[in-house]
Amino acid sequence: MRSGPRQGKRHILRWVAVAAVVILGAGTLSAYLKYRAVYDSITRVNPGGELGVRPPQYSTTSENILVYGDDSRKGLTPHQQYILRTGSDQTDNTDTIMIVHISPGRHLVTVLSIPRDTMVPQYACAAGPGYTGQQADPQGNVQINALLEIGGPVCLWKTLEQQTGIYISHFIGIGMLGFVNVVDDLGGVNVCVPYNVNDPVSGLDLTAGEHHITGVQALAFWRTREDIGTGSDLERIQRDQFMSAQVVKGVLSSGLLSDPLKLLSVVTDAAASMTTDSGMSPSDLVSIGESLHHLSSKDVQFITAPNQPWTSDADRVQFAEPQASQVFAAIAHDVTVPKTKPVPTTTATGSPAQVLTTSPSNVKVEVLNGSGISGLADQAAVGLTSRGFDVTGTANAASFAYTNSVIEYAATSDMAAVNTLKQELTDVTELQVSTLTPGTVQLILGSDFTGLSPAATPSVTPTATPVVQPSGTSTASPNPSASASGISSLAQANGGITAAASCSSDASAFAGSLGN
Repeated sequence: MRSGPRQGKRHILRWVAVAAVVILGAGTLSAYLKYRAVYDSITRVNPGGELGVRPPQYSTTSENILVYGDDSRKGLTPHQQYILRTGSDQTDNTDTIMIVHISPGRHLVTVLSIPRDTMVPQYACAAGPGYTGQQADPQGNVQINALLEIGGPVCLWKTLEQQTGIYISHFIGIGMLGFVNVVDDLGGVNVCVPYNVNDPVSGLDLTAGEHHITGVQALAFWRTREDIGTGSDLERIQRDQFMSAQVVKGVLSSGLLSDPLKLLSVVTDAAASMTTDSGMSPSDLVSIGESLHHLSSKDVQFITAPNQPWTSDADRVQFAEPQASQVFAAIAHDVTVPKTKPVPTTTATGSPAQVLTTSPSNVKVEVLNGSGISGLADQAAVGLTSRGFDVTGTANAASFAYTNSVIEYAATSDMAAVNTLKQELTDVTELQVSTLTPGTVQLILGSDFTGLSPAATPSVTPTATPVVQPSGTSTASPNPSASASGISSLAQANGGITAAASCSSDASAFAGSLGN
């Protein structure tokens, strides 16, 4: 007789479970359909094998994303062309080209602008729908902003990798309408102009001072070039970097990056005007945004690739060497070695013991150059020898990907030698490597090494002379001016800014005879 109520209860529980599955399923399906709608509205390009032999990927914990603005009017209605003041030109040029570098641990973002007038070698780019393609010509040059029209985003991607030695993980192209929608979603942006600006080409019309502008005017500000300052693209980039700094400050203060629903809404409004590689999805975009929510404005820096007038035409530019290669190498090699917590030595009673050290003469150390800066290992070896250490030799490390210096040792029996060596260095990590031979430690010097600790005579900062790289690595040398703090000093060393810059500090970007 008891089976009846139990069966009834089971039926009720069964229906509750079914109802829960239906409700959850409906929510999941709704989210999935929303995701699919966004995903399907983004134009995706499969690079296939068109990128050729690529630069080495020095770090799997950092990310480099090519971001470009697509100036094409394709897909814009006549009304949109009128509102945006774009005209009806159908050419696929791109005047905004940036490599966005996200450092390991998501603790720093570096935005590297490539001038639209940069002349680059002519690499082979395949033809495709709407693309003529181009043959490789070792003696030929092409203006970089024409590559999108010639061979699509993959051609731009390939050329930048070959020219910079930076491994690019993904690309994002954004059209003009998408740019407007994103700025509007962010609530607009603050810009400053030192005098009245009225540009009939872009439609920018602002009085002197600070203004809060929405998407259409932001696009006009971004595009304005011919009738401001010197009319140069380099000044336009400078103005756009200051506007980007204000955008970053607004995004970081709004909490947007910690709200995946709001992030998805922004991506949704940009999706129809967006092109990405086939390997990037909306969830990737949201994930990247969320991972940066802890940044402050000073953690985002903007720089322009070092450049100089092109030898064949002063109205065009070329990368200035060796400065450009040094900047590119700093970005490509931004690899942070994880810090390891030392295991405290204990006595027989279990209480902490004093850190073991020994005489420098008992420390056998091999010094390896892990930065690529010429003469660094020899410099350190001379200093250590003068302090009594037994330096067994110097060589290049297996990779020039080190930012911080590392002491590698084989076993705990080497800790006395490790601790003694650590006293001569600053900002160094120890790492146990069981494949090493006990009795000799390896000191691998990173790009932030500038000399031994101040206890001895200061050493001379190494110069940026060319070095022979290990097989398969980039030929660019790290920037010695940034060696003390690694990639974090690129903006300071190359005339850039951080997102902490004030709106009113960019008057030099408007200077010139075309100003009102």
